[in-house]
Amino acid sequence: MAGLPLVFDAPKRGKPPTHLADLSEDERRTAVAELGVPGFRADQLSRHYFGRLENDPRAMTDLTPALRDQLGAVLLPPLLHEVRSLDADGGLTRKTVWRLHDGALVESVLMRYPASRPGRSDRITACVSSQAGCGMACPFCATGQGGLTRNLSTAEIVEQVLAAARVAARGELSGGPGRLSNVVFMGMGEPLANFPKLLSALHRLIDPAPAGLGLSRRSITVSTVGLVPAIGRLADAELDVTLAVSLHAPDDELRDTLVPVNTRWKVAEVLAAADDYAERTGRRYSIEYAMIRDVNDQPDRADLLGTLLATRLAHVNLIPLNPTPGSDWDASPKPVEREFVRRLEAHGVAVTVRDTRGRDIDGACGQLAAHA
Repeated sequence: MAGLPLVFDAPKRGKPPTHLADLSEDERRTAVAELGVPGFRADQLSRHYFGRLENDPRAMTDLTPALRDQLGAVLLPPLLHEVRSLDADGGLTRKTVWRLHDGALVESVLMRYPASRPGRSDRITACVSSQAGCGMACPFCATGQGGLTRNLSTAEIVEQVLAAARVAARGELSGGPGRLSNVVFMGMGEPLANFPKLLSALHRLIDPAPAGLGLSRRSITVSTVGLVPAIGRLADAELDVTLAVSLHAPDDELRDTLVPVNTRWKVAEVLAAADDYAERTGRRYSIEYAMIRDVNDQPDRADLLGTLLATRLAHVNLIPLNPTPGSDWDASPKPVEREFVRRLEAHGVAVTVRDTRGRDIDGACGQLAAHA
């Protein structure tokens, strides 16, 4: 597996139409000015889109019908066309397959986690894609097995989040209407391999209205298999979002097989980059670790991982492996998982086991393959 090609440059395909979410505030005003429309109309359009979660110009009644048609055609073109949605977990989870303008398919998942105590709000999390497919070639991941189609545009990423926010607000998940609270870049693709679009998408999610959605930085997580230079660039951006590193093995020999990018940046380099991110942001990072039966779940690997992380500002998120088509690998048995947790905690490492959602609709971690 170590010799598998890694794809960092996405194939060139037809460019998506320009959308309001692709543009900064100043660029939006310039775009409407070029149509002979006062710049404040761009702010109105932005408030509808980000503040009211509205993407249908016909509902924007503070604009004249002529302006709705004109500005909508230029700045609110349809980007995501729903192929199908599937619900799971008693209606708490929804996976949606989207068709893009050029026929490429992506998936996003929306999950509701009921509040653990009275008086607290439910957590509603959108898991979004940054690429159509993935070029990282991790053999246990359905997305990686399918290869990379192309990078997504800023607006194609952002519109997944806004679509999720609309579903939550309309009460289409079990539990009634709610507010989107968290976004994780753990869907299809390697987010840091699409860095420029990821960065602008993060700004659209974090910046306050009318520039963006106004989400908390702490509520956004960016996952990576370990593109070391790009982790540094993310730190330089000073957005202070949460970093998650998909490690899956504590030793280079095994990780070269499970995460082929490790042949370029070794475990020590990846952890050093994550440490630098934690130091510069003050944020603890997460180590994502898929538990694969008889592959990476041995007690000595738990001890090695514990030794590596004992003095670091990190916690481990163990992920029971989710089945993918054509794979003979399976999740670790629960007693093995519990022993792995025990050994990590014995080293003083904080550890959680992920609550697997959407497995029966192929919407769980590693299962997104976007089949039409």
